[in-house]
Amino acid sequence: MTKHNVFLLSLGCSKNTVDSERLMAQAEASGILFTERADEADTILINSCGFIEDAKEESIAETLAAIDKKSEGKIQKVFVMGCLSELYRQELKEEMPEVDGFFGTRELPEVLAAIGASYREELFDHRSLLTPPYYAFLKIAEGCNRTCSFCSIPKIRGRYRSQPVDQLLREAALLQKTGVRELNVIAQDISMFGYDTEGKSMLNDLVLRLSDMAFDWIRLLYAYPVNFPLEVIETMRDRENICNYLDIPLQHCNDRILRSMNRGINKQETIRLLETIREKNPDIRLRTTMIAGYPGETREEFEELLEFIETTRFDRLGCFPYCHEEYATSYTLEETVTPEEKQERVAEIMEAQEAVAMESNRFFEGKTLKVLIEQVEDGSAFGRTEYDAPEVDNDCILSIGESPVTVGSFSMATISDSSAYELYGKVENIEEE
Repeated sequence: MTKHNVFLLSLGCSKNTVDSERLMAQAEASGILFTERADEADTILINSCGFIEDAKEESIAETLAAIDKKSEGKIQKVFVMGCLSELYRQELKEEMPEVDGFFGTRELPEVLAAIGASYREELFDHRSLLTPPYYAFLKIAEGCNRTCSFCSIPKIRGRYRSQPVDQLLREAALLQKTGVRELNVIAQDISMFGYDTEGKSMLNDLVLRLSDMAFDWIRLLYAYPVNFPLEVIETMRDRENICNYLDIPLQHCNDRILRSMNRGINKQETIRLLETIREKNPDIRLRTTMIAGYPGETREEFEELLEFIETTRFDRLGCFPYCHEEYATSYTLEETVTPEEKQERVAEIMEAQEAVAMESNRFFEGKTLKVLIEQVEDGSAFGRTEYDAPEVDNDCILSIGESPVTVGSFSMATISDSSAYELYGKVENIEEE
């Protein structure tokens, strides 16, 4: 079996990142070397994303660039795995015959064999991190059982499959041993964790047991609003190392659109859920995601969404223009909002959110917060608070003076100023590592 030096390009979401990290740990155990640069490798492996149009285009562009390197003789092999391959394998094979193999989202042993490695069941928990060493993602489930009209994830990833709690605790312990201090709990939908294996939610049980392991921070990402186990919010309030933060994508607030999206919840139920979460934990900061320009969305329905954002006051919010996915059920609906209008609506939402975010951040001025330091440069440190997830949320910009601040450490910082997406302050003292 020929072994290859591999350049791995991992595209897309944090769930994809975990898949890439698993693959790397398995391959390295077989003696595969992963290179920092494509030019140092003889093989390029792309873990593709197929979720929305921009991500698909990036995956295709990177694959074409890899094919060019192969045709120039700079590399020998090109393989593509992941979500785009899962959806479009046959079309990709026809369009890109130069690619040496396409693999879906559930073919890890086959990918390993293609690059000259073998799959070992006993290494299932092991990962070679692509994130900075102080934080990692813990993927607690695969797939999704929801039937949101705009989403192709169930087709890409299959039915919902919770990972066994014991296995997740083993994986978390291995991550901790490598120096991980912030654990970000992820899945397509963390709300459903345990329903397929135990017939009930096991999320709170898992979170409690992870909390007992004494990670500095545990963060919960991607909670579906239906079936969310509210006892988790009480645990979050009571346990210091569980971040007062929840990412709960809502997508819209208008009842007609929510029905068409097949979200299983209406506006009043959504409002009540958010009120209950905030009542149970007044310190929580909520992040959500919205979609603008869904088929049939009228100006009036969009303005209802704008008003909802202004009155509900999410601390963090992202917005995407609706993407017409051929493997999603909403593909049968007529697109009534032009691409230009979609982008304008996204901009309006983000402008409204900016005002909310600015006011939300002003609350922290004069307060002392725990900050995870991610970069140190020219007398300044850049980091995040517990209210900010990696890669997507606010920056905390601190003057460090004479403090011996190091990347991956925690500092207490006094906040003196803020903007919509930054906090400014100075380091007060360094927490022991």
